[in-house]
Amino acid sequence: MKKNDPKIINAWCMYDWANSVHALVIVSSIFPVYFSAAALNASAGTGLVDFFGFSIKSTVLFSYTVSASFLLTALLIPLCTAIADFTGHKKRFMKFFCYLGSVSCMLLFFFTKDTLNISVLIFALSLIGWSGSIVFYDSYLPEIATEENYDRVSAKGFSMGYFGSVLLLIFNLSMVLFPSFYGITDKAMPARISFFTVGVWWILFAQIPFKYLPSANKGKKQVGNWIFSGFKELVKVYGQLREQPYLAKFLLSFFVYTMGLRTVMYVATIFGSNELKLPSQSLIITVLLIQLVGILGSYSFSWLSSKIGNIYALMTGVAIWIGICAGAYYTTTAGQFYIVACAVGMVMGGIQSLSRATYSKLIPENTIDTASFFSFYDVTEKIAIVLGTFIYGTVEQITGSMRNSILALLLIFVIGLILLSRIPSQKVYRFRLQTEPN
Repeated sequence: MKKNDPKIINAWCMYDWANSVHALVIVSSIFPVYFSAAALNASAGTGLVDFFGFSIKSTVLFSYTVSASFLLTALLIPLCTAIADFTGHKKRFMKFFCYLGSVSCMLLFFFTKDTLNISVLIFALSLIGWSGSIVFYDSYLPEIATEENYDRVSAKGFSMGYFGSVLLLIFNLSMVLFPSFYGITDKAMPARISFFTVGVWWILFAQIPFKYLPSANKGKKQVGNWIFSGFKELVKVYGQLREQPYLAKFLLSFFVYTMGLRTVMYVATIFGSNELKLPSQSLIITVLLIQLVGILGSYSFSWLSSKIGNIYALMTGVAIWIGICAGAYYTTTAGQFYIVACAVGMVMGGIQSLSRATYSKLIPENTIDTASFFSFYDVTEKIAIVLGTFIYGTVEQITGSMRNSILALLLIFVIGLILLSRIPSQKVYRFRLQTEPN
């Protein structure tokens, strides 16, 4: 494939546009608010819901659902990516997870207090579909661009994701705030329609990258059993990964700071709803504000990395996260919450975009096993989410306060900053394969 082709790059970025609505509408804004309200109704105001015979706090159930979903994804993805690299058909896997996630979003239209249990499982499937497709999407970055353009292209993808998801959220938010304008009388209906629109949006715009990204790697030789050969592919890539000088160190630091970063993404709205008692409209507008600021943040960190190198730019972002956690711990008013939200928006997309670009720079140059390499990145991220949301939920369950959970996240960011400091900061890293690919 020709690298740095604007048409291919724009098509690749459109998958960020397509799938980011899930991260915004389902994970961060409308769904958590709706989930809290439905769980409250199902619990008769006690805050404890019956989940298949287990009595559990609704906010903890939300955290644990996220944890379980990403744990299952972490178990599935390495073998899927290895088989994809072996067969050369990683776009087929990307499509499967995309359709799994988007159809699950559509099914959330039927989420009511009476269907809480099954809806939680469908929510989990949407998370698996979303996170599963991302690893195959990310793995195209080294194939479509040259190393000096990774930061810029990755930032463009994230910024397009932010912009596209904001457009759909504005439409969904207009239904939530002004249902009578659309002839809607049922208070729950705007949120349920929003879940359905996420699935439709995701499927429709995903067709653009599916059309232009290559369907198969023609250089792969498919010999032997897919599953057995997939394991062999994974072992081979793991051996190559260990030979790279900074890759293991980066994955460890990425694991730690992502544990804090991604947990904040999944619990911020729940924190505002349950701890600060903010109305649902304020929470959704706050998330919208985070997205808009995030567009600026993505490009800002790309620019910063071009001046001081990737690692120093990441360290700057993690240091800001430490300050955000400290501020969130003392947040008691809506105004303070909005200020913290703006700070989150500036660093959220920037660190995610730069992390993806940095990993792309650190994997062996000219490798054709990009999906397998990115499976290690993805699994690291998913296990971090599992552990982060589990720690957050467990600390809240034990202490009864989300603020103590925030202190745990602050400590996690401090450790991540220390681990990042062990890696030299460069604008370009070039490491060639020590062994020839099969």
